[in-house]
Amino acid sequence: MAIVAAVLSACCRSEPPMSEIVAKGLERARIQSEAMAESLEGKKGLLPRSADADGHLVTSGSEWWTSGFFPGSLWYLYEYCGDERLLGYAQEYSARVEKEKYTTGNHDVGFMLYCSFGNGYRLTGNPAYRDVLLQGAESLCTRYNGNVGLIKSWDDHADEWEYPVIIDNMMNLELLLWAWKTTKDEKYRRIAVNHADKTMQNHFRPDYSSYHVVGYNPETGEVTDRATNQGYSDESSWARGQAWGLYGFTMMYRECEDLKFLVFAEQIAKYILEHPGIPEDGIPYWDFNDPEIPDVPRDASAAAIMASAFIELGTLTKNESLAEKCRSRAETILRTLTSEKYLAEPGTNAGFVLMHSVGNMPLGLEVDVPLVYADYYYIEALMRYRQIFLMD
Repeated sequence: MAIVAAVLSACCRSEPPMSEIVAKGLERARIQSEAMAESLEGKKGLLPRSADADGHLVTSGSEWWTSGFFPGSLWYLYEYCGDERLLGYAQEYSARVEKEKYTTGNHDVGFMLYCSFGNGYRLTGNPAYRDVLLQGAESLCTRYNGNVGLIKSWDDHADEWEYPVIIDNMMNLELLLWAWKTTKDEKYRRIAVNHADKTMQNHFRPDYSSYHVVGYNPETGEVTDRATNQGYSDESSWARGQAWGLYGFTMMYRECEDLKFLVFAEQIAKYILEHPGIPEDGIPYWDFNDPEIPDVPRDASAAAIMASAFIELGTLTKNESLAEKCRSRAETILRTLTSEKYLAEPGTNAGFVLMHSVGNMPLGLEVDVPLVYADYYYIEALMRYRQIFLMD
């Protein structure tokens, strides 16, 4: 009996309650992010992006697509603990991104502004933040082509695609839907819904896995090819791309309450939940179909995005079994990311919270390094879990 009791006690110790996991993750994120903010004070316009092979911080200007994630993390952490110092940092680093409200040269305005100023406006109601977001939404709309019915993603791949649209673009529709609800201008909703509809039609395979890039003819709207830029192959399932789709269509249902988006999100979720190539700890390999698995990098960023999306989808689906599976997978991911294998010790990891993400494997860029958006979606997932399951 003593042996059985000891085994049971060890099992209990190895599985702390989710309240402890969430508290540990958010507190570590607060420590790391506050130190990161302090280290970049006075360095005008700089924002954290990643780390190099030697572990040194890599920064960017506001024009890089990830610029809004660090200020967004600071807003979430201010919401968590109410620390006025974090409020000041969130305001300061959001201001470094503001000029991107006039950006019309890429689709990433939503990432840049909604993660930063969107969270800031949600928490403060600052009318200046509202104006930034509305200008950003107008800028994003300039990339919409009615012939295609989609927002163009890139201008710098003209030798490969005349009108490329990537699955990541689903994430930027949230800015447009916010603008629709704020102004009541149906233009924003129409563009977002058209983009989502065409993405459902052309970006997904019968098993609900997603292509990374779909090329279009800008005059006729016809699909010219389906390919990848960051995955293993054109027909493979790039992990972060699957996460963008899951998150994007879950968000579309939340904002539009159109059942077709919920059904689609549920199918993407089932594809991910049932995929045999995802390890038991929930952290996917960078591409589900890399033939060198298991001897290839995992992607904490894809896992964090999935966790955040699974938490939300679990609250929206009417399928109780799927809801439980979504919550269980999210908990598994968060437990793993909050373990010593992925959660950085204070003062390490160039100031980032999570280790072991993958940016662009085919180009050998940002492979097995911290990434600022991995931290953002990890913090968001922890906050969502806390608000939904741990608070009255």
